[in-house]
Amino acid sequence: MHCTGSLSGTSGQTESEVKPNLVLRITPIDVDATLELRQSVLWPSLSIADVRLAEDDNGLHFGAFVPQYKKPIAVISLFDEPLPGQHFVICGNDSPSQRKSARFRKFACGPMHQNQGIGSQLLQHAAEAARSTLGASIIWCDARTSSSTWYKKRGMIEFGDTFYKGDVKYIRMKMSLDADTCKTSAYNVI
Repeated sequence: MHCTGSLSGTSGQTESEVKPNLVLRITPIDVDATLELRQSVLWPSLSIADVRLAEDDNGLHFGAFVPQYKKPIAVISLFDEPLPGQHFVICGNDSPSQRKSARFRKFACGPMHQNQGIGSQLLQHAAEAARSTLGASIIWCDARTSSSTWYKKRGMIEFGDTFYKGDVKYIRMKMSLDADTCKTSAYNVI
C-alpha cells in the first residue's frame, strides 16, 4: 500500500511540505528494522532492547526510505487499540466500526531528515493503513507535549490530561480518519 500527499490541517487546507525532488519510499518493515531509530531519536539513554514493545509482534511497522540510505530514515508502528476509556456500546445506528481506533507509537524521524515533510508523509501513510487495513475511523497517540504543535498542524486534537513517562510530559492526541485523510499529490512517494 502506498499513499501520497499531505494531511489536512485544521483549517481544511492541504499542507505540501515534502521537497518536490525528494524520492521517498514508504514500505512495511520488520519491527527489528525500527529499533535503532526508535532508540537514537526517542530514548537515547535506553538500550535497543528497552525500546521494543511487548505488543510489537502484533503491530504494523512502516519505514520511510530515500535512495541513498539502506536503513529507514523515519519509522512508525501501528496497533489495533481502542481509545482509552472507549466502550463499544451500540446505540441506534452506531456500530463498533464507526468508532474503531488504531494507535500509532514509536514515531521517529532521523534528525538530519526532519523538516522535509517525511514525517508528514509517514504519518499519512500510517493513517491510511489504519483506515484501510485495520478498519479504524480514528487514529491516536501519546504525543510528547513538545511535539503537540506539529501534530495539531496535521489535524490532530488533544484529549485527556497530560501525564508523564519518566521525566517526559505527554498528551493524548487523535484524528478522525475520513476519505480526505489520504489525498493524492504530485510528490514522489513510491
